Amino acid sequence: MRIPLAIAVSIASLIAAFPVLADGERTISIATEGASPPWDGTDANGQLYGFDVDVGLELCSRMNIKCNFVAQDWDGIIPALLVGKYDVIMSGMAITEKRKQQIAFSSPYASGFNQFVVRKELGLDVGDTKEKVNLSTVGDKERASIERVRSALSGKAIGVLRSSNSEAVVKQLLGDVVTIRSYDSLDNLKLDLAAGRVDGGLADYFTWRDFLQSPDGSSAVFFGPELNGGLWGPGVGAGMRKDDADLVNKFDAAIDAATKDGTIKALSLKWFKADIAPAVPK
Repeated sequence: MRIPLAIAVSIASLIAAFPVLADGERTISIATEGASPPWDGTDANGQLYGFDVDVGLELCSRMNIKCNFVAQDWDGIIPALLVGKYDVIMSGMAITEKRKQQIAFSSPYASGFNQFVVRKELGLDVGDTKEKVNLSTVGDKERASIERVRSALSGKAIGVLRSSNSEAVVKQLLGDVVTIRSYDSLDNLKLDLAAGRVDGGLADYFTWRDFLQSPDGSSAVFFGPELNGGLWGPGVGAGMRKDDADLVNKFDAAIDAATKDGTIKALSLKWFKADIAPAVPK
């Protein structure tokens, strides 16, 4: 059947006005815990906010992909991705070899470190809280620092987020000298710490920093060195299903561009008051 010239011209005009956006036709869902500010939180109106949300929206804009954020409990965040509940995880998730057995990761969009906190009333010597210990390169100095932590926390109850790398690190370094209490959310860990039901905890430094500056966190203090590397891997990345290689590549390109032009640095300064953007290749 031949299309009349007038109709053909109209169709051509519509195509010109609304070009086909192969990427834009896809809408993706991004999961975040919504309980670990400033990485991700939930406000009084139930809206998700934080560094992960801002970075995710920025990356989606660069990829010409529509996206929406959904909340997901941490201990089910990977299983729900694998069954297709959403397409991406952006929730301060460290890129680790264990997780890479299940899912694919983008290149890192942030770095960071973790640290213990303890209740002040324990009267512990907190040590050098600015010392940096990379668990990927443990030498005599690092072993001595770890031994001081083991000795000071021996017999104490230490809280961690369930299924987190912090939980794995505490098991690895202190499992034989402390009682480990695993929580379904950092909010519940913080509540128990404030109430004295747990002696301390290990989690992301920035999450603790905001908590310690609040009235509820005034009874706790940072303890021991800043910890990174090891089971925490090279940094924080966006997690996706392994069969979604095209989406991984798009995230990598967007992260690279947003890192090079300073956008991720600006967002990290906004949320953390510190630059935790990936290093720009020289």
